[in-house]
Amino acid sequence: MRVKDVRVAPGMGGFFHDDQLAIREGRPRDGFVYGGSPKTPGFHAVREPAEALLIMIVLEDGQIALGDCCSVQYAGVGGRDHASRGDDLVARFGPLLREELVGAAVSSFRDPDRRFRDLLLDGKRKLPASVRYGLSQALLDAVAKARRVTMADVLRLEYGLGECNDPLRIYAQSGDNWRTNVDKMILKRVDVLPHGLVNDPTHKVGSQGEKLYEMVGCVRDRILELRATKAYRPDLHFDVYGTLGIVFDDDLKAVANYLGRLEQRASPFPLRIEAPVDAGSQSAQIGTMRDLRDLLRERQTSVELVADEWCNDLDDIQRFAEQHAADMIQVKMPDLGEIHATIEALLVCHEHGVKSLLGGSCTETDISTRVSAHIAVACRPYQLLAKPGMGVDEAVMITRNEIARASALGTHRIGA
Repeated sequence: MRVKDVRVAPGMGGFFHDDQLAIREGRPRDGFVYGGSPKTPGFHAVREPAEALLIMIVLEDGQIALGDCCSVQYAGVGGRDHASRGDDLVARFGPLLREELVGAAVSSFRDPDRRFRDLLLDGKRKLPASVRYGLSQALLDAVAKARRVTMADVLRLEYGLGECNDPLRIYAQSGDNWRTNVDKMILKRVDVLPHGLVNDPTHKVGSQGEKLYEMVGCVRDRILELRATKAYRPDLHFDVYGTLGIVFDDDLKAVANYLGRLEQRASPFPLRIEAPVDAGSQSAQIGTMRDLRDLLRERQTSVELVADEWCNDLDDIQRFAEQHAADMIQVKMPDLGEIHATIEALLVCHEHGVKSLLGGSCTETDISTRVSAHIAVACRPYQLLAKPGMGVDEAVMITRNEIARASALGTHRIGA
């Protein structure tokens, strides 16, 4: 089977791009928007609607494969690419994608995906991660359609992965409306919650950490109040975007002591903290996270630390895993770009005994979310982020339903 045609179009992401640096500086909130000027290069406002590039691959038999190029919510910081702009991506990459893909065979996924990883723009630069991400999705979908199997089956067959029917842990993110969304998560028995969007040291952590402490307690108490059975014991996972380092002046002993108090407030539920500090560079982040883990173990504190900032591509994830700089690593798919890198990153985590979060961003689309579900079914990460958006209902529905489809169809491979 070969590619007959390629079409592209500008599209929308599932949430907004936010200027993390400006928000940390305390830009004022005005309803849903932020006032003041942006700080991160590439932003025109502190909060902007997320955009995407939609790729459509038309096969010889008329089937159409889909992939969506998108960037993460906090683009342009922590070593990440700038935010994607739909119209700009169409103009810059539409002709190139058509030139490279039309006439190409889609009998296998792994080798072509690696080849496009090394494709250079103007013979100088690699394609942006967001473009490689959408292209990789479309390639995987095209191969699955050509072979008449699921995307999960393609990955299992080409990477030698065994089948497993154990339940996948779904991790939901609440956005700012966390009180209402936590209730939704509990009623829908989400496995890991709430994310919390703790991105502002003043208004969401507090000068001594009191506001985050209150949030953790409210989530814990609400689970105990609303859960239908004691068998429901979700993990508590809060993404704090380096704000604990800001609040405690990068005093790791103070951060460790505070995390011990948070753990007591979260009990009886396990507590996980993502990006507790931002050390400003990758080498500093690895050393700081490793030191903080050691302090927690000295205090016999079971809080787990999650790496995100400065841990973007496959080489980064390899370094964090080898240095034991985190208990869990977020494999943030739009930052890695091609799906091959995502799968290799998950395998690296498994090899080094580090829990893997197959993640991404609220700014993604329904298409990229469905692809993520197939990767999870094939590769079995420790937990999978429900996306896109911050509304919970739609993200959990899309993610769970696609997992159910991929799992059911894996035992009935049409034409295999």
